Formats: sequence, C-alpha cells, structure tokens
Amino acid sequence: MAVDRKPESPLTVGIAGLGTVGAGVIELLQTNADILAKHCPRPIVVTAVSARDKGKDRGLNLAGIDWVDDAVDLADHPKVDVVVEVIGGSEGKAKDLIEKAIANKRHVVTANKALLAHHGTALALAAERAGVALAYEAAVAGGIPVIKAMREGLAANRIDRVYGILNGTCNYILTQMRETGREFADVLGEAQKLGYAEADPSFDVDGVDAAHKLSILTSVAFGCAVDFAGVRISGIRNVSAMDIAYADELGYRIKLLGIARQTENGIEQRVHACMVPVASTIAKVDGVYNAVVTNGNFVGENMAIGRGAGRGPTASAIVADLMDIARDRILPAFSAPAETLELARQAPVGLHAGSYYLRLMVVDKPGVIADIAGVMRDESVSMEAMIQRARSPGEAVPIVLTTHETTEAAIGRVVARLAQVNSILEPAHVLPIETLS
Repeated sequence: MAVDRKPESPLTVGIAGLGTVGAGVIELLQTNADILAKHCPRPIVVTAVSARDKGKDRGLNLAGIDWVDDAVDLADHPKVDVVVEVIGGSEGKAKDLIEKAIANKRHVVTANKALLAHHGTALALAAERAGVALAYEAAVAGGIPVIKAMREGLAANRIDRVYGILNGTCNYILTQMRETGREFADVLGEAQKLGYAEADPSFDVDGVDAAHKLSILTSVAFGCAVDFAGVRISGIRNVSAMDIAYADELGYRIKLLGIARQTENGIEQRVHACMVPVASTIAKVDGVYNAVVTNGNFVGENMAIGRGAGRGPTASAIVADLMDIARDRILPAFSAPAETLELARQAPVGLHAGSYYLRLMVVDKPGVIADIAGVMRDESVSMEAMIQRARSPGEAVPIVLTTHETTEAAIGRVVARLAQVNSILEPAHVLPIETLS
C-alpha cells in the first residue's frame, strides 16, 4: 500500500569549489536523483556555487544555479541551507567560509581533513552552539563510511584501538615498489604522471595527510579533542627496494599505517612505515585502496576497505552527509558533545613497546657481528632473526636483523651506539613491526 508523503521544502546547497570533488557532488545529485528521492524526505538541490574560474568548461549543467565570485559569500546566500566546502587547506577561505556559515546558522559539510585536524574541536563547539551540523565523512578515507560507523554503529563500545592505511598514494607507491622492485623515486614519478600523486607530494609521502586523518579518528574513537600536534609522523621516503625485498623474505609487507591506541600511559598516535605480517588482512590491501580497523570491547574487530579518494567516493560521502541533514539527523561532530572534549594525555614516545627491523650497511670484516651483538646485549635488546649475505671481505654489505619485543627508547639507544661503530657505514634503517590484522 503506497504511503502519501507530504512534500517538504528542498534542502538548498551551496558548493565552494568545483574541482574533481565539487563537480562529482553535482553529478551524483543529478545522476542518482531518483534514489535520493526514495531515501530523503526533502529534495537536495544545489542553488549556488563558487570557484576560481567561472568560464571553465566542467561538463556540468549549471543552469538555474547562482554563481558566487567569493566563496565566503556563500555563507550569506539567501538560498543556501548547507555550505559544502571542498576548497581545502587549514586556513584562508575554507576556514573563513566555514566559520561564517556556522555563525549564520548554516549547516556545513566538508571534506577538509587539514582544517579539521587543526581547528576541528573549536568548529564543532561553534556548530553545536549554533544548532547546526558540522559533517565530514568525506574527510577521512573517502567513500568508506568510517566516521558514521564509529560515531553511530559502534557507539555502544569502548574502542581501544583504531588504525589503518589512510593514504592511497603511499599505498600505491609501496605496492608498486614491491611488485616491480623499483626504487621510491622512480615509482613516485610514475604516480605523479598517473595522477595518483601531486606535483608536490610532501603531504602524502611524508605522512602529513594520514596524520590529519588519524587525529580525527582518534577524537571520534576516544572522545577527546582533536590533537594533530600529538601525532608522531614519518613517511615513506626512506623505504628502499632492498627493505621491501627483505621484508618479503622475513614474511612481512611494508605499509604506511596510522595507529591510535589507548595504553596505560596515555594515547599513542603514530603515522609511520612499518612491517606487518604477510598473512594479515591489512597486508593484502594494495594499490590506491584505504583500510580502517577498529577494535571495540563488545563488537571486537571491524575492518572497512575501499577507495580513499577520488571524484566518486568522496562525492558519495558528501551526499551521504547531506542526506542526514535532510533527515534532520544532526549529531555532535565527534563522538561526544564538543564542550566535553578535552586533550588526552599522550603516551611518552619512548615507552612504546614492540619488535623492530634494523638494516645496517657494514664493512665486511671480522668482528662486525660481534660489535653489533655487543651493543644490543648492553641495551638488553634481544635479536630474533638475522640475514647476512655471502661474504665480500672489505666491501659494504647489508646486515638485517629483527628484534624481540623491546621499547622505542631502547632501540633509540641501540641506533645511537651503532652509529659510533667504525665498520657501520651509515645510520641504521629502522622499521617497527606491527602484529595487526
């Protein structure tokens, strides 16, 4: 039996930024209008847009949509209920627009992880006081609905760990290095030509992009203020084809992971290249894909895998947020009201416990193994495995070893002391070993 539904006034949307994502939002709303009509009590209608180049042909039908020259003015537009911000950047117009929209009691949907990492708690507090939404599903892991899953589906659980592959560019580079045996710089250049990496790839390959996302996930998971400054960050520039080959031989894959966990010493937030067992599920997530894993005290472990960026996945996440607003589903931006969020105690770096991989380039001569073993013995670091190739007396050769569980402080002391050994030619290359899913 059909149910008559009283027509509702449209939810009107202003989009700031008509690049890949902004154009994707308009395309999705137009292409899937019939699906949205079934699922939403109100039509979602784009009424205004703003971008840098009005004359650019974007292949979109913008008939009937107002053009606004200054994106910040969308916050004042009389026909805009929701501002969608896809400009990017932690400061400047994106921040000005969102602050003004909230002050004017307009809902906000954003894909801007940098802005949320630096100003998320303050913006959430302002939005809640104004009674409007600050929604950002698209800011973390693209089309994977991880924020909704943690904030809603897992809300009854105490989450003690969240981690994952949070940057598709790095995952693509590491996958290609493993599959082809090529070095980082060569694969990065290819990724730039294919559009998987930016002309300036620093935010991606140095771990900053993943750290922005991890700081947001940490807040949602643990009910604390966003603390980007508390994330310990390193990237993948120093991962070599040699390391990837040795990892394979030892039964591991190298991945750039963002990891946040509750410990008795406080919260750890780390983004770094690390080795994961080849049999683990996350080791099999390759190419441009992202994966996010949560562990709740009642539900156990959950993993979500999907595309973390791109026109379609990001637009899908933005429109999902618009649909929630159309349904009047306005929740606190993070897992708890913003006024209750406080900076969490950060666990001291040196107390982190785990196993490690070390690669040393040494002069092949008698006594070098004994020197290395002596340093490790003195620092109470136990060796689990060692790889030494055929002898080449007097030449530089690699020695690879893995340790049993120790502390980061102890490994730091080992590395510092090994740097003083004359037969070791360069600083030890160190990768943590993470025994994750």
